Amino acid sequence: RKRDYEGFLCSLLLPVESRTSAFALRAFNMYPFQIKDSITQKTTGLMRMQFWRDAVEDIYSDNPPHQPVATELWRAVKRHNLTKMWFMKIIDEREKNLDDRPYRNIQELETYAENTQSALLYLTLETLGVRDIHADHAASHIGKAQGIVTCLRATPYHCTRQKVFLPMDICMLHGVSQEDFIRGKQEKNVRDVIYDIASQAHIHLEHARSFSKKVPVKAYPAFFCTVALDDYLYNMRKVDFNIFHPSLQKKSTLLPLYLYIRSWKKTY
Repeated sequence: RKRDYEGFLCSLLLPVESRTSAFALRAFNMYPFQIKDSITQKTTGLMRMQFWRDAVEDIYSDNPPHQPVATELWRAVKRHNLTKMWFMKIIDEREKNLDDRPYRNIQELETYAENTQSALLYLTLETLGVRDIHADHAASHIGKAQGIVTCLRATPYHCTRQKVFLPMDICMLHGVSQEDFIRGKQEKNVRDVIYDIASQAHIHLEHARSFSKKVPVKAYPAFFCTVALDDYLYNMRKVDFNIFHPSLQKKSTLLPLYLYIRSWKKTY
């Protein structure tokens, strides 16, 4: 609820038998995600990642560590027969990301998103009892969109720490330097970079929806995270892709209502 408010709201809309497991997945996901921002030395980060790698191994050996999230995760794995590979992908990808460098290109950002956000969606589908190629295909695109949007949303915060992780190829295409972002510039070429990256997220969402008729309705609750993505991309268009606009930093008060409407309509 505190660290992944949108994920928390989406999990509330899952069927009762999946909800507790989804909370455990979200809580697990927050640990490797937060490591990068909470360390000053990479070695510390590697040690913490190793703790979670060992924890997952122990969970699958029926010997979970005495840690609240690990215990809940063990229950989720037993209940839904969750695939170990997705947990390991999340940890491995977050570990690679400790290097603290910008993405070289949009494809690198998409790979990161696939191995973290999409992997989390694959696990969520498993808690719903959905193992379907079309649902996985949708999850892959939605996860990539989520990863791109997360990178955009975090940009103002990263800039305050003198860091920029946006894809370098798109920045170079528009002649924008990292310094331009750190200084909070709002010239057209800076906004063009944001437009190009946001457009890629939009394309992934449209792609995921293009075959919604083939996706089992049972899988839809796993994809309600698209509501928050749509909301952010819409608000960004309203401020003409000024990533630093104060309105983009606010929590959406109408998000619970939008989520309820989407779940009532049974669409993603």
